[in-house]
Amino acid sequence: MGNKIIKGGGRNKAKPKNKTWAKLRSYFELRFQWQPIVDFAKKKTVPEHPYSFWTYFGGICLFLFIIQVITGLLLLLYYVPSVDKAHESIVAIMGQVRFGWLIRSVHSWSANILIGAIFIHMFSTFLLKAYRPPREITWISGFFLLLIFLAFGFSGYLLPWNELSFFATRVGTDIIGQIPIIGQSLKFFVLGGPEVSGATLSRFYWFHIAILPLLTLFFLGVHLYLVQVQGISRPIGIKPEQTEEVPFFPDFILRDAAIWFAVLAIIGVLCVFFPWEVGEKADPFAPTPIGIRPEWYFTFMFTTLKLVPAHILSLEGEKLALLVFALGGLLWMLVPFWDKRAQRDEKNPLTTAVGVVVLVYILSLTLITYLFPRL
Repeated sequence: MGNKIIKGGGRNKAKPKNKTWAKLRSYFELRFQWQPIVDFAKKKTVPEHPYSFWTYFGGICLFLFIIQVITGLLLLLYYVPSVDKAHESIVAIMGQVRFGWLIRSVHSWSANILIGAIFIHMFSTFLLKAYRPPREITWISGFFLLLIFLAFGFSGYLLPWNELSFFATRVGTDIIGQIPIIGQSLKFFVLGGPEVSGATLSRFYWFHIAILPLLTLFFLGVHLYLVQVQGISRPIGIKPEQTEEVPFFPDFILRDAAIWFAVLAIIGVLCVFFPWEVGEKADPFAPTPIGIRPEWYFTFMFTTLKLVPAHILSLEGEKLALLVFALGGLLWMLVPFWDKRAQRDEKNPLTTAVGVVVLVYILSLTLITYLFPRL
């Protein structure tokens, strides 16, 4: 009997907890109305096929962006955006703030890996024809996200105010000045004057922590919403029997999380063995060092502009090259609309060849720039 009383007492004690939990769920459900989202998540599936590996790069990009936000906010606590104190504040973060060197290294390494992951995600999406209807807007929003993160890299590169970032920014903005018609006005707006100065640092700082994050939230929100609503595309040519529908929760998300932890481990190893350097403080009056170039994700453009002839058919070579880059970017963004065969779920060898040529072009020029820096 004593045992029965104890068991009964245990059951009586559990009831108030269940009632409390039920009341809390009811309270928040009434206000947030999240049950349709829960039902959608329970029913959501992801197609698994021979090319499923490439679909995980979207999640990797999202994970790295989250790391960027967290580490960026921590760095904001100590960074001072002024010509006199910017470099000194970076030195203090690396040497005096506890784990400051780690936070800055994680921020810098993850930023570079993020841009690399976005390029991989973009080219895999292109080659698998995942931009075909009804996913045209998903592709376009992803293209704008690529441009935004390239702008993140360009603006953030100057913030340490060291010698390399200062002169690389000068080189980059000189390229902007070569854009036909609007180049000089755009360069003046970006720099806040005719040259890289304290006004440039201030503008890049606010671009980096305010304007670009707001643009990212908008386009990322649109992108993620469309991915959730439309699902992940099945590549052309993959038969239904080659595809298996895998539950998003918990199967796909657990695999995604495992890849995230692997990426985090890689970043940790890089930070420990190759911590991000501080560099020498920028001296605006010093001559431009030999071999100065932009970050790796801009080198294919930089090298192209160096190799192009000064004049082509009486036109300035650099300006003509920039026009070609602009036109190529526009055509790349609008590929869902001109690739008619993909719209009919048919393979298009010509479009695939274009993607391969662009990929090889970017990779080869990037490697050439780093293997032969004096070119």
